[in-house]
Amino acid sequence: MLRTRAALRQALLTLVERQPFEQITIRDIVGAAGIGYATFFRHFPTKGALLEEVAADQINRLTAMATPALSRRGTRASSVAICTYVNEHRALWAALLTGGAAGAMREEFSRIARLSAEHELPSSSWLPVDLGVVFGVSATVEILVWWLRQQKPMPVEQIAEILDRLVLTPAVGAALSPDERR
Repeated sequence: MLRTRAALRQALLTLVERQPFEQITIRDIVGAAGIGYATFFRHFPTKGALLEEVAADQINRLTAMATPALSRRGTRASSVAICTYVNEHRALWAALLTGGAAGAMREEFSRIARLSAEHELPSSSWLPVDLGVVFGVSATVEILVWWLRQQKPMPVEQIAEILDRLVLTPAVGAALSPDERR
């Protein structure tokens, strides 16, 4: 059961690296996974549901990498880690952030980031955690979408600097009380 779900997720990841999600059929997915057509529906009602599970997994990985950004010392390293990971899985992230699952992707990203932020951010923050998460996720997603759509993408280090300077450093600074910023 778990191996079948993992095979379906891996098949989708492989396929989305080669072609747009909208062009991938359930038959393509089950063929790449080496399972029967009917078996797919025992695990997922639609290919969109499979994509949402893949998206949640990817967001969890990205959020785990970004967690050091909640520390004043880790924003630059976190920016580089995020951008490196997205760049290594560029076709997948382009599909996740710009394709049919983009809305669900943003919601899931916000949900996971909110859970992480509630445990990591200091409670003395003047900025409500929910607003900080919405701003941070929205800005990060918009920067990544812009980058993924470029015909000649900027290098990882350059986009990481943009992400750090525009989003992570200000967001972490906002999470600190005025006394902590001095």
